[in-house]
Amino acid sequence: MRTFSKAAELRQRCRGIVAAATLFAAAMVPVASRAQVNGGQFAFEFLRLSNSPHVSAMGGINVAHPGNDISLAFQNPSLMRAGLHNQLQVNYNGLYAGMSASNLLYGFHSAKINTSFFGGVQYMNYGTFKYTTATGVEEGDFKASDYAITMGASRSYGQHWRYGAALKMAHSSLYTTKATAAMMDVGVNYYDTASMWDIGIVAKNMGVMLDRYTAENPAEPIPFDLQFGVSKRFKHLPLRLFSTVHHLYEWNIRYDNPADIQTNTLVSTTDSNTKQKSYFTDKLFRHFIFGAEITLGKKISVTGAYNVLRRQEMALQTIKGVAGFSFGATVDLKKFVIQYGRSYYHISGPYNEIGITMRLNKLMGLGTTGEKINWNADYLDWDVPAN
Repeated sequence: MRTFSKAAELRQRCRGIVAAATLFAAAMVPVASRAQVNGGQFAFEFLRLSNSPHVSAMGGINVAHPGNDISLAFQNPSLMRAGLHNQLQVNYNGLYAGMSASNLLYGFHSAKINTSFFGGVQYMNYGTFKYTTATGVEEGDFKASDYAITMGASRSYGQHWRYGAALKMAHSSLYTTKATAAMMDVGVNYYDTASMWDIGIVAKNMGVMLDRYTAENPAEPIPFDLQFGVSKRFKHLPLRLFSTVHHLYEWNIRYDNPADIQTNTLVSTTDSNTKQKSYFTDKLFRHFIFGAEITLGKKISVTGAYNVLRRQEMALQTIKGVAGFSFGATVDLKKFVIQYGRSYYHISGPYNEIGITMRLNKLMGLGTTGEKINWNADYLDWDVPAN
């Protein structure tokens, strides 16, 4: 194995620090832009959906949670680590109007090169549609679906830092039109096991369209996002508080509703006398997700979160209900982990998700082959002995 000099190693570490600092700096300087509709602007919007019931219970996004859950590595690739070795997770999300989302996630740690790998498939089924002529005559059925294949890796740096990246290949099939895109996620995570603070930042879905839906039209934009998160577990209290900030690259993600324009004239309403509010507080908090997770003993955890943007966009003015809130529970059965999530988008009703995680190294062995690849290894999570 090639031995690097101390100087080369120092240069490599300096480059890593510079890259992390650049990513953090980018997150702290959001770019101002005009108000616009937040959803429906991009191809492959399904990549914004949660990839597990646990993540859904946390508001749909979480990039700074050190929990023992392989799905978190798909939120921030730097969260993949040795403690998630040989986890296989299968999730099913029942959406509205017969649509569904399924996820298959897996993680593996290679002690030989001190690198943790993960991969998975995200599949979105839009259901079956009737194909009709212009006069309404039915001529058959057709289906629509999207999927993405993800492969990533993560390594540690120093005592508290991890960095990781993931490559994605996404494909969309909507009746006779198809599209393909290549993307990348890059993330950095800081976790202090003593203070139990976790800080993460990730740039998601950086990429290009390889095949457009329509060759004659310009390439559709990719759903890029820059996200920052922080979480804190209390030492003498089984409680973790967390917050995630999304759309850091764009300040104004508020819908520009003409009905919100206010007038201050005593005689009549005219365009010249119209005064529009700045809505600074609303614009600020639409970037936030707040939540908490309570651990009950060693086997059960309960999670709840509030997604401000989701509530502001989906709740009705007359009846807001619990739109924007989400809840869930996780039950750890050693070899299996069962997750349940319930998300409220609208007063029409929530959608439910269920998932199961299998720790393959506790379920089966691979004999001599397994010994060579450390299949049965039980690594410490964050270098902390298991309870």
